Amino acid sequence: MERVMTKHDYALSRRGFCLCCLGGATIAATGAWLTPREAFAAAKSQVLIIREAAAKAEIATTKLRGGVNVLGGSGGNVAVVTGKDGKLLVDAGITATRPRLEKALADIGPEPITHLIDTHWHFDHTDGNEWLNSEGAAIMAHPNTLKRLEAATRVEDWNFDFPPSPKGALPTRLMKGDEETLKLDGKTIRLRYYGPAHTDSDISVFFEEDNVIHVGDTLWTGLYPFIDSSTGGSIDGQIAAAEANIKMIDKKTIVIPGHGDIANREDIKVWLDMLVGARENVAKMKKAGRSVEETIAANPTKQWDAKFGQWVIPPALFTRVVYEGV
Repeated sequence: MERVMTKHDYALSRRGFCLCCLGGATIAATGAWLTPREAFAAAKSQVLIIREAAAKAEIATTKLRGGVNVLGGSGGNVAVVTGKDGKLLVDAGITATRPRLEKALADIGPEPITHLIDTHWHFDHTDGNEWLNSEGAAIMAHPNTLKRLEAATRVEDWNFDFPPSPKGALPTRLMKGDEETLKLDGKTIRLRYYGPAHTDSDISVFFEEDNVIHVGDTLWTGLYPFIDSSTGGSIDGQIAAAEANIKMIDKKTIVIPGHGDIANREDIKVWLDMLVGARENVAKMKKAGRSVEETIAANPTKQWDAKFGQWVIPPALFTRVVYEGV
């Protein structure tokens, strides 16, 4: 299926198949949003539930420019770039969507899968690593992605322990510094490490000639983000990453977020203003001695809730995550 992705398509992707969104998408019998910890305590097999749901998910293909496509519906947004030497993917989606991902990739072109770049370590972006590697993809990432994947990793806010990934899922080519430039089929691909942001493993992937960038989970278009403090993420890091993204691009750059609609520089500015404002409001309340429950009750994100708080991560959960980081 090849068409322009609608907001409905993206909503399905955000709602059903993003592990880092799971806590906010679960509602208790009382009607209140559960924290990630409560959600996993209530249903310990949520990873299996996500895999089962992903097995039924449709994949929608969006053509951008310069041979860059985006596949939506399997965890995070997956970018695909095709050249005479093969296909390069940015992020791997969820394994349960493999049959539909394979069809979408075949519809793009017959070239083999030769390269995969992970924007960070989270399940909804790396679960497909092993099967893509079995198809011939060499996996590249920041060293911290390898560190998280090769060991048992606990995400405290999810109350969940991820086991070590199988050998075939591990990146074998690692960035040697904070920036690295690749050449593939005449394209210049610039990788840049943000420092700790959403996690401690986030990188951007910039297709220079096409002026298209994949920024992973340093941007969730139209959504409040989950910030993984257990593996190095923080609100300050998320803000710094947004500032870095704005500096890297221009008004013509097409921005692929980790989750949500395809974006541009202005969308990132709006996202940054929200992050900075929310941080400031929450920090003031925390400094004044308010507990996290009191801060949530004061609704410090009220002015942004209509735009960012209507799906996946509700205002209360976002406020809690910010509170923990200031």
